[in-house]
Amino acid sequence: MCNIAVLNVLLRTQTELPIGLNVPTEVFGEGWELTQTGDIERLNEEILARGWNLIKIEHGPQRSGVGDTREEAISAALRLCLRHISEHFNAVEVNSIELTEYPWFFLATVMLCPCRIQKDAVQSVPDDAPSHPITRPHRRLPRQPAEPYPQFGSAMPAVREMLVLSRSVQGMPR
Repeated sequence: MCNIAVLNVLLRTQTELPIGLNVPTEVFGEGWELTQTGDIERLNEEILARGWNLIKIEHGPQRSGVGDTREEAISAALRLCLRHISEHFNAVEVNSIELTEYPWFFLATVMLCPCRIQKDAVQSVPDDAPSHPITRPHRRLPRQPAEPYPQFGSAMPAVREMLVLSRSVQGMPR
């Protein structure tokens, strides 16, 4: 079992790295390897020294996992998080780990920062990227909200009458 900590870096298996950069890794699973080089800043220095670039996205996915031990909970949360990393990113940094201990299990919440290691300074646009920006339709409330829902106002007198009747049956004052 890998010992995962904040600022650890994971690489996708078969990630292309600059020539001469040997990054010792340990197999994590699900197509990812845990680097043993330290944090992303040290790796970035090595990459820049060889003329390549590392692009880091600050806010990535956050997921929670449970386990019998701290390591199992963190590993479970990390595995769930890695499933939500786009295939266009070939590295991730563990940004934060929150751990809660319960009597019978541990709950871990992990947040990742997706990264891309590449030759060019500008990230290329993938072929399957949408050609236009994705926009969300604006929702507008109706001017007179009671009109589309005529039954909304009519239910209140019936409820009030039921309450009055139930009080009178129980002998309570109105």
